[in-house]
Amino acid sequence: MRYLLLLAVILTTSTLFSQKIRFKLEGQNDTIVNLVRYHGAKLYYADTAEVKKGIVEFDGSKHKPGIFALFLPGQKMLEFIYNNEEINIEANKNDLVGSAVIKKSEENKIFLAYVKFIGSERQKASQLVEQRKEFAVESTQYKTITANIDETTEKVTKYQKDLVKNNADKLVGKIVKMSMDIEIPEIPRDEAGNMIDSNFKFNYFRAHYFDNIDFSDDRLVRTPVFHNKIENYFSKNMMIQHWDTVLYYAFKLCDQFDPKSEMYQYTVSWITSTYEQSKIMGMDKVFVMMGERYYCSLDENGKQKAHWMPADKLETLCEKVTTQKRLVMGAQAPNIILRDTTDVNWVNLYNVDAEYTILYFWDPECGHCKTITPKLQTLYEKKFKERNIEIYAVGKAIDKDFDKWKAFIHKHNMQFINVAVTNSLYKAAMEDARAFVPKYTTIESLNYQQTYDIFSTPKVFVLDKDKKIIAKSLTISQLEDMLDRYQGIKNAEKLFPPEEEIEDEQMH
Repeated sequence: MRYLLLLAVILTTSTLFSQKIRFKLEGQNDTIVNLVRYHGAKLYYADTAEVKKGIVEFDGSKHKPGIFALFLPGQKMLEFIYNNEEINIEANKNDLVGSAVIKKSEENKIFLAYVKFIGSERQKASQLVEQRKEFAVESTQYKTITANIDETTEKVTKYQKDLVKNNADKLVGKIVKMSMDIEIPEIPRDEAGNMIDSNFKFNYFRAHYFDNIDFSDDRLVRTPVFHNKIENYFSKNMMIQHWDTVLYYAFKLCDQFDPKSEMYQYTVSWITSTYEQSKIMGMDKVFVMMGERYYCSLDENGKQKAHWMPADKLETLCEKVTTQKRLVMGAQAPNIILRDTTDVNWVNLYNVDAEYTILYFWDPECGHCKTITPKLQTLYEKKFKERNIEIYAVGKAIDKDFDKWKAFIHKHNMQFINVAVTNSLYKAAMEDARAFVPKYTTIESLNYQQTYDIFSTPKVFVLDKDKKIIAKSLTISQLEDMLDRYQGIKNAEKLFPPEEEIEDEQMH
């Protein structure tokens, strides 16, 4: 038994030793340096050590495989691959990459040679591209230089293919393969030689875009290459930036991963976060539907799928998803039934008979509202009213704001529908909401700020005849232009041209 325990200790010690990461840095003074690691495109501090007499060592056993970098003072960085093997690299601090010599590490002998080769060929290609600019496209010189550029490209491609073929079992082989574009076959043609599908190349490229990536290997997430591939896939170069299109390809991609893998976690998180922050109208639908499908739904064991998120943050996210799901493009807007300025009559949003309805939330004390609301009245009076476009405006009218709300409406002769949770309604509902619900209104109407996620004003939604959301977060000029186009009014005079509009007038 003692022998077995001793053997285990020896094996463990040997394993730890074999994962040592060692650098010998010529010309480097004694100092503190950092080991940094990639997770997606971002670099994170992984470890810290002291350089003594040019030597610095890190314990590789503490880290998962991926691309790392030695980070020196002065923003100097030497990237390398760590894949559970001992690493020994020598380099001059003034030219870390160019002078680097791999003393131990099969992965990095291949990786460093590849980095240097690609750097050299890229420089040659860049010089050729600059030279070509001096000649006309039809000139002999231009064609000769183009042939040289193509030759360089072919040389790089062959190098990559050979590397991948000869190192399929190594991490470096998978990383290089992942960075390569897939090969596209010849366009299919009919018997007469005509193309059957003019979009064949693009469609094939998109359909096979991820063929060179091993989705079962989480090590690839710890490189910037995987992130770059994902980012490019969802860019405007690859797909129409429409929420339903993005969702189609997002679901198709994410459903291929093991839900327990880092590949799954990274891809789901990146897509969800990216579109939550998108400034493109309607893209919040991607965030909402990703949240519902991959965060807030339950797995086969009854647990929420986003196992990597703290419970409190996940709860907050899912609350946001639940609220905003009803506010995405194509959803029917939640109904609102509130009192008008008489403080007696109830007006039901769903009963508004209009081809389009502008649902507008505002505050008489809000600076932007004071600018935008009169413009809405101008549009309504001079354009929208006669074209069966209605405005259903929900104002803030509690306490002192009630009189300010009515005064603003009167001052600007606001002829469209104006409703609010009036001061008297608010006080009475706080005592007993059952006096109004469901006889006159709904809890969602009384709590419209939560229902419509109103945390700032102004805020606008454009609804079709069925009260489905077709636009939101528009400026006045965008609103005018959109409804002119939707109603087929060509060359319509613009009351509020975009060149006269400032960015902060957007109704969020």
